[in-house]
Amino acid sequence: MLGVDEMRYYDIYPPLVSLDKEFDIETSKAITLDAMDVLGDDWVDMQREAMSGRWMHVYPSRGKRSGAYMSPGAYDVHPYLLLNHNDDFESLSTLAHEWGHAMHTLYSKQSQPFDTVFYSTFIAEIPSTSLELILLDHMMEQAETDDERLYYLGSALENMRGTFFRQTMFAEFELALYEAAERGEALTGERISEMYGEILKRYHGHDEGVVVIDDLYTNEWMFIPHFYLNMYVYQYATSQTAGTALYSKIVEEGQAGVDNYKNLLRAGGSDYPYTLLSNAGVDMATPGPYRAAVAKMNAIMDEMEAILARRQ
Repeated sequence: MLGVDEMRYYDIYPPLVSLDKEFDIETSKAITLDAMDVLGDDWVDMQREAMSGRWMHVYPSRGKRSGAYMSPGAYDVHPYLLLNHNDDFESLSTLAHEWGHAMHTLYSKQSQPFDTVFYSTFIAEIPSTSLELILLDHMMEQAETDDERLYYLGSALENMRGTFFRQTMFAEFELALYEAAERGEALTGERISEMYGEILKRYHGHDEGVVVIDDLYTNEWMFIPHFYLNMYVYQYATSQTAGTALYSKIVEEGQAGVDNYKNLLRAGGSDYPYTLLSNAGVDMATPGPYRAAVAKMNAIMDEMEAILARRQ
């Protein structure tokens, strides 16, 4: 689709097709609320009321940090959201993601006392990633052209690559670092780049000619802030895996799946995260949820290939 004979690491990042659409903040809010209709009136009503408040710092400004974040605030105060909205689809997807965190906080505060209201990181990225999946299905239903569908599918595939595949790679690298330290090995910058480069090339099929990794990118580990938070990155992959599984239940089971999903959010930090997910029907100690995430990636690629086949 990119028209390149040899795939290099930097070729992963550009979008596969362009999308000539703008999503300003009001449009993004409206689309998000429409997409969340699958979660029921109580969800949409609560999110609409929350979005009408002054809870978000929306646009980039001088001195403002990059990215997007949700702060749960104090126990009896609503959450706050920091965005850097640029009127594009990525900004719309980010809005849905961050409101997943905010809605999680609101549902938890409805049901939990102070001691158990704040949920673990292992659970935190589940509603954010699942809302992105809900948004994707909504956008696919509304898409008017194959190019638009390819854009949304490519965005979803990139999201899963970055959250499921890449964070798993990061976690393997992080584990290798700690194991080397436990063996008493000296961790020089050169040695760490060597370790990272080996994993980066293996994950991307460098030796098989799938994606060519230039030596420059073995230094990429230096620029990943999560590596300085020790054993954090894997939780993106597990959360997206669990979020995909829970959304599948919503699609397959209807209201029962929605109730199950909301009950997980209402549970806050009232038990071990593994137990909370097991109670919700997702056993993260088994291969099933991870295989389902891989199947989702394959399904997205199958859909893209079907669209391309129609054009030939």
